Amino acid sequence: MIISIGNDHAGPAYKKAIVAYLEGLGHTVLNNGTDDTASVDYPDFGHAVANDVSAKKADLGIVICGSGNGIAITANKHQDIRCALCWTKQIAELARQHNDANVISIPARFVSEAVALEMVDAFIHTEFEGGRHANRVNKIACI
Repeated sequence: MIISIGNDHAGPAYKKAIVAYLEGLGHTVLNNGTDDTASVDYPDFGHAVANDVSAKKADLGIVICGSGNGIAITANKHQDIRCALCWTKQIAELARQHNDANVISIPARFVSEAVALEMVDAFIHTEFEGGRHANRVNKIACI
C-alpha cells in the first residue's frame, strides 16, 4: 500500500515513528511533512496529502498537527477526501468501517505516540463495511 503522510511542526516525532512502523510492514510512504519543529503552516501539508490521495498516488493519507483540526479541515476541502479526526483506536476503526475515511488526522498534542500508532494500525487494516453506510457516504459529496 502507498500512504501519504503530512505534518506541521507539532508532528515530526510522530511522523518519524509512523513512517518507521509503516515501512516495517512493507508499505511505501510519501513524506509531505516537515522534519523540523520550527513553525510552519499546516494547510501546505494537508493539501499535499489530500492531493496525493485524490490523484490516486496514495491509497490512504495521514495528517498530523497539534489539535488535528486545522489539517483535517484543510484535507476535507478536497472533493473526494473524507478525513477523520481520531483520538482512539475505536474511532479510527469506525471512520474506516462507517465513513470510508481515506485520510486520518492525528492530534499530536492530545494523544500519545503509542495511541497514534494504534490508530494508524487500525486505520490501515480496517475495511469499509459498505451496505447501509455506502448510501450515507455517497450523500457526503452531494452539494
